[in-house]
Amino acid sequence: MSWDLAVQPYVIDLQVQADEIDALGHANNAVYVSWLERCSWHHSQSLGLDLADYQRLDRAMAVVRNEIDYLASAYLGQHLQVATWIIESDHRFKMTRRFQVVRPADGVTLSRAFTTFACIEMSSGKPRRMPVEFVEGYGAAVIEQFPREL
Repeated sequence: MSWDLAVQPYVIDLQVQADEIDALGHANNAVYVSWLERCSWHHSQSLGLDLADYQRLDRAMAVVRNEIDYLASAYLGQHLQVATWIIESDHRFKMTRRFQVVRPADGVTLSRAFTTFACIEMSSGKPRRMPVEFVEGYGAAVIEQFPREL
């Protein structure tokens, strides 16, 4: 696969489902957000941070901004790959993921996106510093020095 960045991303595979298709006959734009979230969670779990850790630490990385460019359509039954890289982190409050959604059958990039997260205290919803587990887990995956342009 030809990825946008030289560093190997974290990748999940998925298949476009019937309930993801809209009246125009292709995957609805809102579904892409759920694909990004799914990829983020799988990546977090691979880094040793799952929901149980979030609950134990009373901390979570909450989405504060999504930027998505839709470049081509996905259709029922198509196999897709969603890739993510953590491209920025201040190791205190915020981090940014970059995403690329690709259809392997023809190598077409369907979407490029950025999601910015902020660390919050789950019990209050208020911003809080990242615990050491987040700094170490997410920090180990950060690839710095890559452009933010879509």
